[in-house]
Amino acid sequence: MNIVYWFVAGTLALFYFYAGALKVVSSRDQLRPMMAWVDRVSLPAIRALGAVEILGAIGLVLPPLTGIAYSLAPTAAGGLLLLQVGAIAVHLTGGDRRIALNAGLTITAAATMGLATRL
Repeated sequence: MNIVYWFVAGTLALFYFYAGALKVVSSRDQLRPMMAWVDRVSLPAIRALGAVEILGAIGLVLPPLTGIAYSLAPTAAGGLLLLQVGAIAVHLTGGDRRIALNAGLTITAAATMGLATRL
């Protein structure tokens, strides 16, 4: 079970750490080709979303790695799941129907949350 958790959570954490870091350090013009919604959200909100994604990635990895506060791992996965539900809503309200990545991340976060409760 640990191997499965580390594969799923590690992949998810890498994705969120990368995506979050992009949102924190990149300009709106740099993000626009990858994220069509950036013009509808303020830059401070984009930066905050990036910080939340980085913290979520850390929350998936650090508690099981250190053996301290295991309950933070499923909580982080649940937070990332809620983040993706919000992302799907933002996409759909903006007329953007490309939500396959968001749906995949939602399912992966839910699976990670389930696996994390069994650590």
